[in-house]
Amino acid sequence: MQLLFLGTGAGMPSKQRNTSSIALKLLEERGTVWLFDCGEATQHQILHTTLKPRKIEKVFITHLHGDHIFGLPGLLGSRSFQGGDEPLDLYGPVGIREFVETMLRVSRTHLSYPIRFHEKMEGVIFEDEEMMVETTLLDHVIPSYGYRITQKPLPPKLQIAKATALGVPKGPLLAKLKSGEDVVLEDGSTVKSEDVTEPGARGFVVAILGDTRFCRAAVELSQQADVIVHEATFDAETKKLAREYGHSTIMEAAETARLADAKLLIANHISARFLPEDEKMLVNQVRGVHSRTVIAHDFSEFAWNQHTQEMRKI
Repeated sequence: MQLLFLGTGAGMPSKQRNTSSIALKLLEERGTVWLFDCGEATQHQILHTTLKPRKIEKVFITHLHGDHIFGLPGLLGSRSFQGGDEPLDLYGPVGIREFVETMLRVSRTHLSYPIRFHEKMEGVIFEDEEMMVETTLLDHVIPSYGYRITQKPLPPKLQIAKATALGVPKGPLLAKLKSGEDVVLEDGSTVKSEDVTEPGARGFVVAILGDTRFCRAAVELSQQADVIVHEATFDAETKKLAREYGHSTIMEAAETARLADAKLLIANHISARFLPEDEKMLVNQVRGVHSRTVIAHDFSEFAWNQHTQEMRKI
């Protein structure tokens, strides 16, 4: 799994940062990409990466402000023009379906694939054998949601040497043992799966939060996450302004990560008032609250290491 930041700015694009969009690359896990928010010019940002729009399987929208959805018309059209024919699942607050369908109708855009809309935004909104996605309402000036993405534990690892030493031949019996089934050999003896396998590694937990004031819901959604992506539109000196506009300071983002016991905080959605030379000041503000804090930039990429169970910038 990898997190690729396509846009990390707040409100409107700047020379340093495009508007909000994050790609969760699940190419090894399921051969697809999930997109979280789709600000203006997201498809332009994708052109500077190896991402293929047709690989985008799901899009999750945190809220309906323009800097999080104005890139959808172009992206949805390009996915069709570039040969995407698989259905696309689009999750978001009530109104996302109306926005997309109105855009398609007025512009007379025909898509080569169906869009499945999901506007039920509370609790578990997606689950299969590999992944689970949960969402909850945060505290912004319009309904804004956070997402918790959990990879389920990986399958047990088969210890082939142990299995063959017990007389298990190569073939389908080994696969059954790996899947957790006990098997009976030709001589009538039974080999138990638990005797020749070791538990699979745990999966990752990623929390991606929409625009929000500091709130308990964000802490609860992010509990013990391996990485939490939290907006940091303002600095510690502008806490009052942040609250008035429904946003968080980087200090409040760090406090959320600390209370949630999250391993890594990636501060995102940075106001254009902060220039690159201000970033050291921002990070220094929170070192005593959450030491593993980094600021995302456009095209920053972080990878999950299954062996060390950590997210690292690459």
